[in-house]
Amino acid sequence: MAETDDPIIDPIIDDPIEVRKSKREALLEQGIEAYARHFEVTAHNRELEERYAGLADGETTAEVVRIAGRVMAIRDQGKASFFVLRDSTGDIQLFNRIDALGEEHFAFIKDLDVGDWIGATGAVIRTRRGQLSIATQRIDLLTKSLRPLPEKFHGLTDKETRYRQRYVDLVMNPDIRVVFEKRFRIVAALRQAAQQRGFLEVETPMLHPIPGGATAKPFVTHHNALGRDFYLRIAPELNLKRLLVGGFERVFEINRSFRNEGMDPQHNPEFTMLEAYQAYTDMHGIRDFTRELIQEACLAANGTLKINYQGTDIDLSGIWPSKTMVELTSEVLGEEISFNRTLTELKTLVNRYQISSQDGWGKGKLITELYENLVESKLTQPTFVTEHPLETSPLAKKKEGSNDVTDRFELLICGREFANGFSELNDPIDQRERFTAQVAAKAAGDEEAMGFDEDYIRALEYGMPPAGGVGIGVDRLVMLLTDSPSIRDVLLFPHMRDEA
Repeated sequence: MAETDDPIIDPIIDDPIEVRKSKREALLEQGIEAYARHFEVTAHNRELEERYAGLADGETTAEVVRIAGRVMAIRDQGKASFFVLRDSTGDIQLFNRIDALGEEHFAFIKDLDVGDWIGATGAVIRTRRGQLSIATQRIDLLTKSLRPLPEKFHGLTDKETRYRQRYVDLVMNPDIRVVFEKRFRIVAALRQAAQQRGFLEVETPMLHPIPGGATAKPFVTHHNALGRDFYLRIAPELNLKRLLVGGFERVFEINRSFRNEGMDPQHNPEFTMLEAYQAYTDMHGIRDFTRELIQEACLAANGTLKINYQGTDIDLSGIWPSKTMVELTSEVLGEEISFNRTLTELKTLVNRYQISSQDGWGKGKLITELYENLVESKLTQPTFVTEHPLETSPLAKKKEGSNDVTDRFELLICGREFANGFSELNDPIDQRERFTAQVAAKAAGDEEAMGFDEDYIRALEYGMPPAGGVGIGVDRLVMLLTDSPSIRDVLLFPHMRDEA
């Protein structure tokens, strides 16, 4: 068969699982290992494509390479066959001829299946039709695949199956690799940007005796040796600030945190955050730090600060505007929303917009609900929303001259929160009062309220320097920078409901 008949490769009719199991048994009976121990790889497919980009059609080389990967397609033409071999860098064609391999070895490779992992040894050539190929001299079976891959032309398209079987998704939809390669560059850029600014990366516990650092419902587990319950951390904040008490000036952690709440396109019960704390600065300094980290991550992923997210152009360049919560809410509602309004007036407004509320909520909580339900979704371009109510900010320092709001910001892009930062509360008396209020809220039925961390109060009593801190949602940032509609698209193994 002339090699000019390549390289249009259609998938063969795949063998069912039982047939493949029989092939495995036959190999073992012949003394052939179906699951090899090792194979020496000397080249990768993309490297060969780049190295031999100038190789003329029909030209052969003397270089013999050893490559390995998964068989993605097979075309049988009697005394010749063509494989598509995929490694971690891309695809390449294998050109197999009976006169080069010998009848016995050629018969062996004819029994291979799509999905098998193989190692191929051969010379680099370019066929007359311009396809860079390996003219094989030997093929070794590395792993026998017992389960057929999804059919080529329909592939793996069901979203639920793709998330649940990410290992098959990565095989059948190689474009998904681009998202995760970008994710790794984004995380690396965040880490590098923080380190370049003098921040030390630290590790703090995932098991907490008291849930704290954020308002969220925790997961509970039991420690047998200590005979007590612990909580999977909802945030590393309090431990990181303990390090400021101990004398570290700039610390950060890229951490896994857990919140026992619902799942939707923006939330997964297990997620990644970057939290950073810097002594001797405040909300304004940490706000600039936040913007710089996100801009550097965007450049690392996309090479530009002007991106498109789900059809909307987003400009991450320059200095991002800051507006207060009450200012934005007043603009959207067309009337004054502030702490000058009575509690009754604010409750009436909340009811007018059919926002559910609870008895015991103060003005700050009601204003926050108005903002979150009516304003957040309208903030498309990057905006720092500042001056959050004291009632909803138990760890933030009060704004100077105010008992109602705090020196806190949230970063909103495309109607979603990407970062939360503030001037850190370092007054132990004030912090004790805030914790006490959280305990009261929990007793009143608020499952997300913080516990009372007496040891953290003790740490503050030793003295924590003035500081600014921020938490950046890494998963949401990756969604934005990879144009991914769901958090599940940027998690290799998202949490799923049990299969039916």
